[in-house]
Amino acid sequence: MSTRIRCEVRDESPVTVVRLAGALDLGTMRAVHEVLGRCLAEQPDALVVDLEEMDVTEPLALSVFAAAARRAADWPAVPMVLSAPPPTAAWLAETTACRVVPVRRDCAEATALAGSAASPRLRARLEPVAGACRRARELVTEACGRWNVPELAGPASLVLSELVGNVVRHAGTPMQVTLTLRRPYLRVAVLDGSPADARAATFRDPRTEGGRGLMLVRELTQRWGSTPVGAGKVVWAMLPAN
Repeated sequence: MSTRIRCEVRDESPVTVVRLAGALDLGTMRAVHEVLGRCLAEQPDALVVDLEEMDVTEPLALSVFAAAARRAADWPAVPMVLSAPPPTAAWLAETTACRVVPVRRDCAEATALAGSAASPRLRARLEPVAGACRRARELVTEACGRWNVPELAGPASLVLSELVGNVVRHAGTPMQVTLTLRRPYLRVAVLDGSPADARAATFRDPRTEGGRGLMLVRELTQRWGSTPVGAGKVVWAMLPAN
């Protein structure tokens, strides 16, 4: 990380707190973006960014927090709250950040808000074996029963089976499966160790192999995507849960 800005990451389950100290400008915002990205990749229940010891030298750099919050909203569906003293809060009020990220005056208040907004999750580690898809369907059944959304068990099972099967067939790495109910969506996500992007087939060439399962995912979900994470990627999908 840039020597002009420092970070401290603390796991205060269920909330992860990132404390930034130093100068935020267009040169250091990339380092901040990378730190927040790594924190989100760990899929915490909630994230607080403490800006009390941070100096804003270029207000445009505050857009890094809006960008991180938009990513967190899709995957991993993590509520994000900023803790900012009055001078920084005033800068934030003049940017798009305040429209997508709640701001509180101190870390304790921000942590309380983030924790209260945390969504129920179910996680499991799976190996790339033949029984992985069956286990994925069992997880969906368990989650939909626990969260009282039985109507989503069928479509979510199909979607998660396709995502897990894609890892078994193509990535061949251990994976982490996560289901999150953050209304108005049920989100399913599969994190694997392959950097290869997941793409749905277009069927322009009927001889093309692969991608047909992802086309089914596209048809059954509101949105889906593939996001690089470390040396691998996460493929996520959102199903309406009204």
